[in-house]
Amino acid sequence: MSPVNVKLTDLVKELDEERPAATPLEKISEAQVRSATLAATGDQLVGHYVALARAAGASWQQIGEAIGVSKQAAQQKWVAPTFERFTKRARSVVVRAQESARSHKHDYIGPEHLLLGLLGEPEGLAAQMLTNLAGSLDAVATAVEANLGPESKKTPKGHIAFTPQAKEILEQTLQAALRHGHNYIGTEHILLGLVTESDGAAAKSFADLEITPEKLEEQLKEALAGYHKDAVARLRAAKAAAENAPEGGTESAGSDVEGEPPSGS
Repeated sequence: MSPVNVKLTDLVKELDEERPAATPLEKISEAQVRSATLAATGDQLVGHYVALARAAGASWQQIGEAIGVSKQAAQQKWVAPTFERFTKRARSVVVRAQESARSHKHDYIGPEHLLLGLLGEPEGLAAQMLTNLAGSLDAVATAVEANLGPESKKTPKGHIAFTPQAKEILEQTLQAALRHGHNYIGTEHILLGLVTESDGAAAKSFADLEITPEKLEEQLKEALAGYHKDAVARLRAAKAAAENAPEGGTESAGSDVEGEPPSGS
């Protein structure tokens, strides 16, 4: 097998051309940043195929053997860091899910609580998708409430754990993001993970509302198309303004919008 075609000489040449006036000492910091970027890209490459392997049914034991580490080490490396990819709004959904479980006196966080957490972010892309399909967020909330399990006698205190089903959904969010070529996990990916459930309160709620994975995928496709169209228009307007501005009067427009999460993610 041939190694990846990244040559040290090319990396040195690129840095020297971009920072010709910098001293070798000054270039160390920049070299460190680029080294970290290469390492992170390598991790993302492995993570991409880990997610695909999980989607294909591979166990963590098999994945650990493929990487050359234990099952536990593989899980710690590729499951725990998932939240690092979550957008601010998506992280808020997880917090709201715990609050929902506590307010309903449930000592667990299940898929249904994640769904209620999505409703707590009405400006999120997932909430917009649900509104388009169900008519309103209240309709979704009513469906979920009708399918919730019985309350406990006491309100749980402290940390509330995810159920195995909820943990599986959080894994599915990464797979949904990768499937769409996204390097972030937004509310829309949580929703796509939730709709993969075949049983439970969330699944029953989707069935009652006649919301299917296919309908959600179509909604996301339309939403992202609109976002990218607007983003490209903004980028072109910014570049035009920069070109017409007096020299030094306006900063150059930013780089491509590729990979940036929509504001509702």
